[in-house]
Amino acid sequence: MSRSAWTVWLLGLTQIIGYGAVYYCFAILAKDIARDFGWSHSQFYGCVSIGLAAGGVVTPFIGKAFDRFRAARLMTLGSVLVSLALVATALAPNGIVFAIGFVVTNVLSTLVLYDAAFTSLVQLSPHDGSRRIAYLTLIAGFASSLFWPLTTAMDASVGWRTTLLIYAGLNVLLCGPAHLLLWRWSQQLHAAGNSMLAANQNEKIGSLATEHFGFATVLMTTGFVMSSVALSAVLVQMVPLLQSLGFGAASLWVATLFGPAQVVVRFSNLIFGSKRHPLFVTVLATALMPVGLLIGAGTSPFILGAIACVVFVGMSSGLKSIVQGTLPLSLFGSRGYGARLGFMASFRYVAAALAPFGFAWISEQASPAMACVLFAGIGALGVGCFVWLGMRLPSMQNHQKI
Repeated sequence: MSRSAWTVWLLGLTQIIGYGAVYYCFAILAKDIARDFGWSHSQFYGCVSIGLAAGGVVTPFIGKAFDRFRAARLMTLGSVLVSLALVATALAPNGIVFAIGFVVTNVLSTLVLYDAAFTSLVQLSPHDGSRRIAYLTLIAGFASSLFWPLTTAMDASVGWRTTLLIYAGLNVLLCGPAHLLLWRWSQQLHAAGNSMLAANQNEKIGSLATEHFGFATVLMTTGFVMSSVALSAVLVQMVPLLQSLGFGAASLWVATLFGPAQVVVRFSNLIFGSKRHPLFVTVLATALMPVGLLIGAGTSPFILGAIACVVFVGMSSGLKSIVQGTLPLSLFGSRGYGARLGFMASFRYVAAALAPFGFAWISEQASPAMACVLFAGIGALGVGCFVWLGMRLPSMQNHQKI
């Protein structure tokens, strides 16, 4: 297997562990953690929101650091720091220490998750970055499918504290060496004079003219934020949402279709979407979310409606993870890629932090169906941003067709 293929597989492994250990596992552990500290569920998710918001604050600075020091180098450091933060969280004697550890973990996770991995791939091979990002997200799409049942089993057998300690060990013992190896490979390429990192003439040039960067960045960021609002609101409360909509006991197994839907749509994108401009795929990705929410709100209590809702949301999430990396690369190029991803991610993180509370409040004041309709409307505005960008694109680029 070639070194480029090993790069994708190694990052795929670290993304599965990274997302499983600092994101997906807490959906399973939340009940036990809240019980041990005497918290309500809303208090626990308040802690989650603070952590996500804190991550959003630091991502612009982290993105600039990726460009300056190289992402693989900081990912190596991040693996160790995330492990230490998870240990501190697992050993927290009270809720305040846990909350601090959780927030620090979320901040440090920006060093090791998707934006870091995407930047590492682009820095190693700018012209092949989009294809590698697609392969990486296909592998990492199994994170929820693996870590939800794994965390459930471990929590039942050894408790949430030991579970977090084990995940801390996975980060330092598996992710750390993998990131270190990638860093050494990037250094070797640079020293040999073959690296895309040092050769400006080998940078990927974006299709947009420089004078249009500002307008396109605003539209793209706004579009992704509005789509993220809808996705974040649903993901943290998928099962209770389906139950409140009237889909009953089947809600749990229907929700498990989310992960497979992500993987299937990513695989389909590799086969059928490779010749499409990333903006076309972005419009499709963001449109699937409001459609799924409207189906969920309008078909209760028919189980096929619940299935369609979860599958559409899963497909939207699966494609969105890809285009958040490939669309900026296509339009703006590889120079300053890390900083640009960090800037856009900061707004997405804040939206992800606020959305669940907004959705829950509307559900309580009106109804879950009304919340779905309103958030579908927000998602539709995001689609409108990308459609507008598509309409303006021919006049702003170098005659590249969508």
